Amino acid sequence: MYQALYRKWRPMSFDDVVSQPHITTTLKNQIKTGKTAHAYLFTGSRGTGKTTCARIFAKAVNCENLHDGEPCLDCKICKAADNGTLADIIEIDAASNSRVDDVRELREGVVYTPEMCKYKVYIIDEVHMLSAGAFNALLKTMEEPPPHVKFILATTEIHKVPATIVSRCQHFDFHRIKTEDIVDRLSFIASQEGFTLEKDAAEMIARLSDGGMRDALSLLDQCVAFDDHITLDVVSGASGIAGRDYLFDIIDSIADKDAGAALKIVDKLYSMSKDMKVLANELLVQMRNVMLVKTIDDHSDLVICLPDELERLKAVAGKLKIEEILRAITILQDCNERFARCTSKRIELEMTFVKLCSNTPVGEAAAAEQVQSQNAEAAAMMKRLAVLEERLRNGVVAAAAPQQTPAPKPKEYDPELKQLSECNDGPVKEWNDIVDKIRERIPAVGSFLKGSVAFIKGSNLFLIVQSDIYLKKFKASQDASIINDVLSETYGKTFNIKVKSAKKAAPDDAEDPTNQLIAKARENGIEVEIKN
Repeated sequence: MYQALYRKWRPMSFDDVVSQPHITTTLKNQIKTGKTAHAYLFTGSRGTGKTTCARIFAKAVNCENLHDGEPCLDCKICKAADNGTLADIIEIDAASNSRVDDVRELREGVVYTPEMCKYKVYIIDEVHMLSAGAFNALLKTMEEPPPHVKFILATTEIHKVPATIVSRCQHFDFHRIKTEDIVDRLSFIASQEGFTLEKDAAEMIARLSDGGMRDALSLLDQCVAFDDHITLDVVSGASGIAGRDYLFDIIDSIADKDAGAALKIVDKLYSMSKDMKVLANELLVQMRNVMLVKTIDDHSDLVICLPDELERLKAVAGKLKIEEILRAITILQDCNERFARCTSKRIELEMTFVKLCSNTPVGEAAAAEQVQSQNAEAAAMMKRLAVLEERLRNGVVAAAAPQQTPAPKPKEYDPELKQLSECNDGPVKEWNDIVDKIRERIPAVGSFLKGSVAFIKGSNLFLIVQSDIYLKKFKASQDASIINDVLSETYGKTFNIKVKSAKKAAPDDAEDPTNQLIAKARENGIEVEIKN
């Protein structure tokens, strides 16, 4: 039966592990001197040797004929470990065994002594997938394990592992494997397997694997299926990077500010069932390449593309300023984040291309425009303050209304609304844009806020809405957090949100704070259509 290259050529000893000498040397010395720890934490990106080193370590600490910290590979323990039949080395996939009950079974098993070996070794892969309860159940066992037990935890996401677990382990961080080390390893395997691998093809495989040996060997396997003589063309065909003219056509359209051309390409790709998220990721990679070509003279080791694509990248880089390239990367990253929440990935990507092709100011021009706008707002604020101070000095107060039949007052005035109507904190002019963003995320909340007006005072945000149908549900729901998420993106902080319905106000009462706020919005040029 055929065995995949990454399984067939998995390292069997520490000396076979590539690009991790800072880890393999330390582990060998610990095993040689008998000063091994009771728990280890291996972290790093995929395919860098975490699980492999864990298996080698488990063999070495139990090997009957240890050689300079290395397993002999000939004794019955080494052979049983390599065959996967050694009961004292237990591998657990935390992704499928994440419950508390699974860890409780582990805790019950550690009390028993090993059957054949000196140590019983537990290798827990993807440990960050354990639930909070499972981590708590594991904690006590890891803190004071029996002397015959050792733990090796492996993860690609160290930030998800509780600090209480990390502090009880010796932590080893696996680096991405160097391109030249991957090339050497691939060339060696090719020579042993009997097929030819050209150097530039090996280099392209190494770049595409992004520092992961397993990915490199899997891609090499695909290339062998194409042809025993692996050239750059074979790699481009097997990896799917051939025929990517549409990517450069889109980037050219972005550089030329031609949104129509970009949208036509999207329509064509959509009709061909191209995944819009994959397309966005491919564009992000190519924009990174444009950034590297633009900023670095010697970019040959960093840019991931075919040789004939490099000239097109240089042509695009020549059309764009570095600020425009950085803006494009930011917009594409934002698009990728919104894909998880949007209802139509096609529309989201089309909106992104329209933004990328727009003439929105970037770099110094945008900063200067922002400063100019802020200065204008500050000057207007100072002018209003001067008028108020003059009125206070002269004892001027608002003229009382003629003593006529008083209009009925609303049942209840909000003192904070009244206070806001008398101060300089004003309406949110960009509120309609904020509502549009809210509608993209939660359509029901956006519909409820349609036609509303907002006012800020300190840490409070007051909303005057057209209808009170949704008001009770809003107060009892989590919708305020949705609004605050968007407000935080706009202002960098959240607010205490208070909602009032215009229908609660007396229609003809000029002193009603709700009516005063609506009037203030209109004074600031904000169209308000409140239907009572």
